[in-house]
Amino acid sequence: MALTPTRRNVGMVVAPLLALLVWFITPTLDYQARLVAAIMSFCLVFWMTEVIPLSMTAFLGVLLAILLGIAEVDTAFRNLGHPIILLFIGSFLLARSMTRHGLDKRIALFILSRSFFQQSLFRLFLGFSAISFLLSMWVSNSVTVAMLLPLVLGVTQLVCQHEKERSTAVYFLVGIAYSASIGGISTIIGSPPNLIGVNYLEQEGVRIDFLQWMYLAMPVSLSMYGFLLLYMRHFLGKSRYNRQVVKAYVAEHQRQGKKLRMGEQVTMGVFILAVILWLAPGVFNLLGMQEAYDFMSTYFAESTVAVLAALLLFLIPPGQENGGKGTLTTEDLVKIDWDTILLFGGGMALGQLVVSSGLADIIGKSITTAIDPNQQLLLVLVLVFLVVMLTEVSSNTAIAITFVPIIIGVLHGLQLPLLYPVLGVVIACSMAFMLPVATPPNAIVYGSKEVPISQMIRAGAILNVVATILITAWMALYMMGQ
Repeated sequence: MALTPTRRNVGMVVAPLLALLVWFITPTLDYQARLVAAIMSFCLVFWMTEVIPLSMTAFLGVLLAILLGIAEVDTAFRNLGHPIILLFIGSFLLARSMTRHGLDKRIALFILSRSFFQQSLFRLFLGFSAISFLLSMWVSNSVTVAMLLPLVLGVTQLVCQHEKERSTAVYFLVGIAYSASIGGISTIIGSPPNLIGVNYLEQEGVRIDFLQWMYLAMPVSLSMYGFLLLYMRHFLGKSRYNRQVVKAYVAEHQRQGKKLRMGEQVTMGVFILAVILWLAPGVFNLLGMQEAYDFMSTYFAESTVAVLAALLLFLIPPGQENGGKGTLTTEDLVKIDWDTILLFGGGMALGQLVVSSGLADIIGKSITTAIDPNQQLLLVLVLVFLVVMLTEVSSNTAIAITFVPIIIGVLHGLQLPLLYPVLGVVIACSMAFMLPVATPPNAIVYGSKEVPISQMIRAGAILNVVATILITAWMALYMMGQ
């Protein structure tokens, strides 16, 4: 029986053919790196065509590596216990508590009740994206998006009710995820690659403090966020918007005037506690309180705080609202998005294969050593673009860990200054917008089932290019002034 040319069937044919092509055109690579390159090509096609669920594609890639003898079964799936997975689980449970007890609707109502944000669909997006951008400067971007997702879904379902307007809702959702990724580059604590880059530079005698990082990174993030707003305005402006629907919705709920219920109070209290604990290490670092910073970083890491918050929600009863049970119950545990959790766990496992096989090392050295040392700007452009694209199919943390020391070594060999090329590469690690596996925010909004991967790729591709240009331009400006 002939296969119909659906996207799924095309993926099933193209994926093995591309993997074979990559294998045959890379005979100079080591055996392990060559196999990983073929596997990653195979998985990339499966991700783009959604042949099977994205999380299962990630596990398929790891399974192929085990069957081909380039990964040990005892260590291949170790990333499923990675702290970021615990962060996912805890933040999803916090978001679930908000949804269950209606706190998300109350916050959404507050935002919608502001006259400024009621003027247009774009202004609604501006309000939510600004919150996403600002929170991600201080709190994990995955936590930020997980918290905002139910609110954004509520708003888009309210104002984008017609089938033709669902594509508008998609851009609304991915815009919130992109805002979080962009905001995360603004501070040292905003994204893991930032801390990795700062630590590597400090080992080379180049120290960047908290405010200096903000001074250098904020112009990049603000200019990128500005472009995102213009880009999203282009799409959101095409959708019909009925301000009266929003006003009526707000008026109806304001007339009800319900007091804050116990479940909402507990959820809000636990969330505020989590935010304080997430922010505390950065505040102590900013104030120069090294001992307090070390203590909080050791005992209250982001993942630890997320799990603690979730446990508190299971332990604290909201009065009689749950029949004497906790604010969250067993039923809530099974309702969180385990598919997204597995997706990122598998994606990190694949990223580790790229690192351990030496493929990332080979790619980095082959690109950087091919650049004339007198062409420093071209070097930065190539590095930034390379990292942006690699981060699409691998963990941004793994890419930062692998590429930053390689690039530092190459810069030493070329006798070039370290700070700005390394800064550009570190920022680029967070600027992946095309695939769900690329960053936690992308994975979370994809998990809403409202975002087709094809639209994420189309929107993200343009942002990847713009991010490359903007990062390079700012680094060139900084290098001219040094």
